[in-house]
Amino acid sequence: MANSLRSARSRLTVFPLENLTVAYTTQSSDSRGLGDIAVVGVVEPDNANGDHLWRLAASMYANPPTGQVQARWILTQCTRARIAKAPSHRDLPDAKWTGDLSREFRLDALFANHAMLLTGRLSIE
Repeated sequence: MANSLRSARSRLTVFPLENLTVAYTTQSSDSRGLGDIAVVGVVEPDNANGDHLWRLAASMYANPPTGQVQARWILTQCTRARIAKAPSHRDLPDAKWTGDLSREFRLDALFANHAMLLTGRLSIE
């Protein structure tokens, strides 16, 4: 996927993940509004991007996985952050954001109600 610039207004969950600050939201592939597309972007530090998420996911395993396992690990962290509501997590119910999304990954089956994961860098206005 070539970099895709997207802007939207939606619920964002912002949370720390190792040395990154990450934002998670959902979009829908059709009018049913199912939120089947996960959008996960690095917010901070300034020099980090979606590739950092994929490398972090791989580093969590003794035998670094690729693809599906990494995507599921990323989605698990996002859903955990949204559900846990720890003091370090922020839930922004109506945030305007812009994402420079560099990776589109289709899951082989629904995971956390997501069929696709888009990762990159997010800016919150």
